[in-house]
Amino acid sequence: MRPQVVAHRGASHENAEHTLGAYLAALDAGAEGLECDVRLTADGHLVCVHDRDLRRTTSRRGVVSTLDLAELSELDFAAWKNPWTDLDDEAPERDEELDRVLTLRKLLETVADYDRRVEVAIETKHPTRYGGLVEKRLVEMLRDFGWDTPGSPVRVMSFSFTALQRVERLAPHVQLVQLVEHLPTWPMLRRVIGKDWLVGPGIELLREHPRFAQRVLRSGHDVHVWTVNTEADLDLCIRLGVKAVISDRPAYMLELLDQRQDQR
Repeated sequence: MRPQVVAHRGASHENAEHTLGAYLAALDAGAEGLECDVRLTADGHLVCVHDRDLRRTTSRRGVVSTLDLAELSELDFAAWKNPWTDLDDEAPERDEELDRVLTLRKLLETVADYDRRVEVAIETKHPTRYGGLVEKRLVEMLRDFGWDTPGSPVRVMSFSFTALQRVERLAPHVQLVQLVEHLPTWPMLRRVIGKDWLVGPGIELLREHPRFAQRVLRSGHDVHVWTVNTEADLDLCIRLGVKAVISDRPAYMLELLDQRQDQR
């Protein structure tokens, strides 16, 4: 079975994560899905940013939740990835719009306008000062696109069981993914997650406990794995029957899968 290839924060191995440039590169590479993390700004906008603070991905300090979208829009979210570009006379001219903060609405509009079906896996980050308001705003946006209905291309992921419960109450038809990082949390989660929920273990967990995926699949839950970047990890996921691999390197994963298809 061929797993779905989902671009982790876009094609983030080569491009600055969560920028429009990274997602367009992933789409151009043929990614079947896009993954993003979302946080709420001080003025209520959902933006695609992983970290709580800005130190790693911009040139300034600050916490995402304390800043307005206009303040975030002034920052360069891409320069950290290739800090020497400005000194390279042969580097192509950069489109600043591809390097700025990306709102979830802009990402969903890009997907809606694309010429083929692309799925979106949206992770809500917790803890956050806004608590359940993040999921409330997310579901409101999905309704704007008509994507809170069966067959929606969007699924919502979180390490927070409580956050996923909120989405289930607000939008019962949206597919949910319970993320799992450490094996000891699974016995409790296994008893409480919905029967139709997906399970999203990290690749490190599967490397150490490959039977975990088999147990999850036997219990009736499909498995989506993050973050799969090597041939060995992809092969492990294929052997275990994983339904989706979330990768920083979607083009490479697709190339490997095509090679395996050709060898059959």
